[in-house]
Formats: sequence, structure tokens, C-alpha cells
Amino acid sequence: MSKYLATILLLAAAQLNASIAVIPVPAKLVPQAGEFRLDAKTRIVTDELARPAAELLAARLRSATGFKLKIKSDTAKAGDDDIWLVTDGAGNPESYMLSVTPQGVVIHAPAAAGIFYGTETLLQLLPPAIFSAKPVTGTSWSVPGVEIADAPRYPWRGFMLDVSRHFFTKPEVEQVLDLMALYKLNTFHWHLVDDQGWRIQIKKYPKLTSVGAWRDAIGFGLDPKDATAYDRSGRYGGFYTQREIREVVAYAAARHITVVPEIEMPGHSSAALTAYPQFGCPNIDFAVPAKGGVFTGVYCAGNDATFAFINDVLSEVTPLFPGKYIHIGGDEVVKSNWQHCAKCQLRIKNEGLKDEKELQSYFIRRVEKLVTAHGKSLIGWSEIREGGLAPTAALMDWIGGGVEAARSGHEVVMAPTKYSYFDHYQSTNHTQEPLAIGGFLPLKRVYEFEPMPVKLAPEFQSHILGGQANLWTEYIPSLARVEYMMFPRLCALAEVNWSPASARDWEGFKERTGVNEQRLAAMGVNYRPLAKPE
Repeated sequence: MSKYLATILLLAAAQLNASIAVIPVPAKLVPQAGEFRLDAKTRIVTDELARPAAELLAARLRSATGFKLKIKSDTAKAGDDDIWLVTDGAGNPESYMLSVTPQGVVIHAPAAAGIFYGTETLLQLLPPAIFSAKPVTGTSWSVPGVEIADAPRYPWRGFMLDVSRHFFTKPEVEQVLDLMALYKLNTFHWHLVDDQGWRIQIKKYPKLTSVGAWRDAIGFGLDPKDATAYDRSGRYGGFYTQREIREVVAYAAARHITVVPEIEMPGHSSAALTAYPQFGCPNIDFAVPAKGGVFTGVYCAGNDATFAFINDVLSEVTPLFPGKYIHIGGDEVVKSNWQHCAKCQLRIKNEGLKDEKELQSYFIRRVEKLVTAHGKSLIGWSEIREGGLAPTAALMDWIGGGVEAARSGHEVVMAPTKYSYFDHYQSTNHTQEPLAIGGFLPLKRVYEFEPMPVKLAPEFQSHILGGQANLWTEYIPSLARVEYMMFPRLCALAEVNWSPASARDWEGFKERTGVNEQRLAAMGVNYRPLAKPE
């Protein structure tokens, strides 16, 4: 009889474990007996440090349940049937402990970030309908009993959105931030500048947005009706005012997401140079391209006025973003302009440089000093290593160089094309998929991504900050398309960056992803179904 009972209990535990479909999977999760039932009488009891997370949690719970839960700021007097949010102890500020019993829910964390991540896990423990924006009837709002101790594997868990090729509104960007937060991503790389559009207001240079933020057509061979980013005269584009930038940054900060702006240089600068051609090499046409191709938008490295302009831009950009890093791009620099520019060739001669690759290094090093003078650190794509990496720069590795940079003491974010370029197709049958730039990146390959390079010795591994997904938007002109390319692949990347490597379980992830589809559906997200063939 006891053996039979033990078998029954094991089966029950297995069923309970299958229902706990948390993404990313926690570092330690132990199912417990019983469940907690949320109702209109439940209170959220919090200390002051955790109160912002309590308010966000209450707002999310109210949307689907209709319950207007009271928030009480006194953890010493909490009782049964309450949700406790308590900041105490020491350790990783993003770590948390979550306990669910029939008597209540308790989330402990050393800091506000951990409390917030605990609440995001709590939401995933509830029925998927909790993510509905409208009240849902006939649902039991129960949370399975569980003990969780959780902390992230990496401090940089990133997602990059390109808003230059196609402009996305402030509410659309905030929706992306909400989705990132649900899966405990904490770095939003905002690609604000490229050849096709300058998206951030710079008051000293108004033509950057009055001219550089717009082009004549949607471009890239897309149907003009695929997007809505047109002004009254029919120009395509848009930009964010500095006030809107601050609001997005604050929205992200409330969800413990750091915004890293990218101001592309020295290449991919056609939009800026269309507005202010004096900062490019002479006799070059800098028209903002509406179609693909090779661009000539490269700042003149031999003109001191170029660096004065960049410094002016940085003096307006850096106060808007409280994070450590300013991304300066540095990729795919077309150096033919420099080869035919008398000022650039004179710069090479006067500085004792070997060639245009070292001229690029000179450019990046000079910009690094400007970034540092504004109290920030420079980060750039793999190509900023050409001619020698600037002394304090961090590297974002998309085509190599991460191992060498880490060995040299530089901080590195891993974002290799093979695993993290979400602009690639999710199926080999392109006729069944939205138009993409090419390539093939299935969900399983994202889940196989290992941010820590195998060849990197243990003494250098602390320089690997984590991994990031990049979504370039040449062929992605709407938020619905963005969501389709993000999900479910972003869930895989989130788990790779948060969960212990030992917890990697493809079959278990697929099972949890199936439940997660119900959450995405409740939120109205245009995800790619797991059952759709690759």
C-alpha cells in the first residue's frame, strides 16, 4: 500500500511540475503540495523598496481578474492569503526566493530588481489568462505550491531593436520592453541611427530629424501599406523627441531594463550626412537610401569638425541614458571614401598610421575619449577591433573577436549571427514565412547558443557579460512582424542567458513553450506557433 501511495505521489508531483511552465527555468524549483488561490481579498504587502514592483503587479493582476488588490506597506503585519514582497539579505541584486503555500506567497530578494523578477515568475505560475488585458471570467486564479531560489547566469541579457530601417512608435517600443521584462531580459539595445534614418532629437542639429529622419519611400521592395510611419506629406520615417526618450528610459527602468543607445559611426551614417554633408568626405553623394545596397555614408576622419559634431551629439545623448554604455556601432565601414579623401590621407600620414584600418582605429579611439569624457563607456561591434581595440572599449561580438578581446581584459557581449540574428528566417520554406533578410535560425539553434566561448580560459570568463539577440528590420516594417520574429526565439535566448547551463533541456523547454503560447495569445502577441513546421 505504501509503495502504491508513493507511486501516486510521484505521478502527482510530475503533473504539477509539468504545469509549472516558467521561462526562463529557475535555477532551483521544488514543487510543493497545495496551491494558493488569489481572490478579491488578497493583499500585496510590501516594504518601500519593493513598492514599485507591487504596483506593477497589482496593475497586471487587475487587468485580467478585475480584482483591485490593496497594497499595504507593512510586512511585519502581513497575514494569511497575502502576497508578501520583502527586500532583505545580501547577494546578487537580481536574485530572489519565491515560496507559494496555501497560506500565501512570499518573495524575498536583496534588491528591487530581484523582487521584480520574482513577481514576473509569479505571473507565469498563474493561469495564462492572467496576461489578458480584459477581465476573464470562469477562471480559478490559483498558483501551484512551489519553492524557488533563482538568480541569473549573466548580467547582460539583451535584445536589440533596429528602429532606423523602420520607425516604431513610443507605445510600440514600450510593448517590446514589457515582453522583455516578462522573460527577465535586462538590456534594451536601441539602434537609433543608421543609413535609413536618424531617430533621436538633437537640438543643436535640428536637420538630423527634420531631414535625416525621413525618406521618400518605405524601400526594401516592401508594400507601402505594410507600415503606417508616414507624415502628412507622405514622407516615411519618424523620430523620438528627447522627452519621449526620457519617458521610454523611465519605463524601461521601472522594469529593471537598461537602455543602451546606438549612435552609429563612422559608417552607416547616410542619414546624418544627408542633413549635414560637411562632416563627410568631399564630393560624395550622401542621399538617404530607400533601398538596399552599399552605402557611402561614412564620416570624414580627417576633418576635426567631424569630431566636434560627434561631441555635440554625445553631449545631448549621454544625459538621456543613465546606463554605463554608449554603443557607437563601428561595423561595415566602407573605407573607399577615405582612400580618395585628401584630408583622410593627410590624417593617416600625420598620425603615422599604416592604412585605412588603422584610421578606423584612430577614429574609434578618439571617439572613445569623447564618450569617456561624458562619463560613459564605449561599446561597439566586432569591427572596432580593426587596427587595434580602443583601451577601455567593450566589444559586441557578431562576427568574431570576442575571445581575443576578453583575453585582453575587455568586456564582451556575445551576439553571433549563427545563434542570435532574429532577422533570419525561421523556416527553410520561405513561401510560408514573412519576408526576411535571408539565412535560417530555427528555435532549437537559439536554444543551443552558449555565450561562454569554449576556448576562453577560466581566468578570462568574467569578461563575458552575456548574450544578446539582434533584430535588424530591413524587411520588418510593423510591430506584428517584430513580434513574429521575436517569439518564441526570444524565450530561448532568455533561458540561455538566465538559467544555469546544467538546466538546459530542449524537450522540457518545448513543453513550457507550448504553455507560453497561451500567454502570448492572451497578450495579443503575433508569435510563430511551435507546431508550425521549420
